[in-house]
Amino acid sequence: MTRVVKRLAPYVAVVWAAITLNFLIPHLAPGDPIDLFSGEANSLTAEERDRLRADYALDGSLVDQYGRMWGRLARGDLGTSVRHSRPVAHVLADRLPWTLALVGSATAVSTAIGVLAAAFAARRRGRRRDLFCVAGLMALDSMPAFWIGMVLVAAFAVHLGWLPSFGAVPLDAAGTVAGALVEMGRRLVLPVASLVLATVGTTFLLARGAMVTALDAPYVQLAEAAGLPPRRIVYRHALRNALLPVSTHLAVTVGTLLSGAVVVETVFAYPGLGRVTFEAVQARDYALLQGAFLMVTAAVVVANALADLVYPLLDPRVRRASMVEPA
Repeated sequence: MTRVVKRLAPYVAVVWAAITLNFLIPHLAPGDPIDLFSGEANSLTAEERDRLRADYALDGSLVDQYGRMWGRLARGDLGTSVRHSRPVAHVLADRLPWTLALVGSATAVSTAIGVLAAAFAARRRGRRRDLFCVAGLMALDSMPAFWIGMVLVAAFAVHLGWLPSFGAVPLDAAGTVAGALVEMGRRLVLPVASLVLATVGTTFLLARGAMVTALDAPYVQLAEAAGLPPRRIVYRHALRNALLPVSTHLAVTVGTLLSGAVVVETVFAYPGLGRVTFEAVQARDYALLQGAFLMVTAAVVVANALADLVYPLLDPRVRRASMVEPA
């Protein structure tokens, strides 16, 4: 129990620092959220502006607002969105399932493609196919997700007309549940492909390096001397050990995909957390922006904490080392 608490303590500090920065950065940006109600004509009186500030907890000094924010968080209250005039928790709850579908699908596809391509390339290391895989996936890894998204829209939505280019559900959503699910899947293809193409290169390079190391290990040489088929050696022996660093890399991938989802969801007008974050920045909606950042930060911290706790279960060597008491 003590070991678990020691492992989780740094993550608690990270969450505190992230929440504090999430509070300070929007407040230091120029502009006033109340301008969203008054517009360019500035039609609100001073009394109306003060009342709106009190309603949305924007009155008082920065220190007062910071203290009230922690009080609301202790009660599970994320505040009220200026843009949507709704509790922030309700707005995020509406958008969260779309981002989970997008990021979850992209994580699964990116990991599967990266690992399988790494096994294919490592088995042929130094040959033309290996060099082609490394060069091609490194080129993809250097391309930003939003640029890939715009290229995919131009190719598959505008030029070929195969897939829709924006949204998550059709504007005239109706008909059977199966038809709606198919349409939702069609609208996920391009955003998921953008995130996958932008992140698969990192997974591939990590898995390939682990595969090359595993293929040079003594147990693989013993398996080769025993006459086992090369495919079985690669996929049943070397790949299992090469997946250990990939499993911890998934925690980093979650953060990368969530940050990439902001621009990808904006490009495709996809109604997820990334899109609502962009809208909150435009409207200077402090409460919504802080709530979205808090949810993303919590997801990344939880993913890293789980990876830290699960890794000893995946690698017995780490588990045995942690059980050895220092002299």
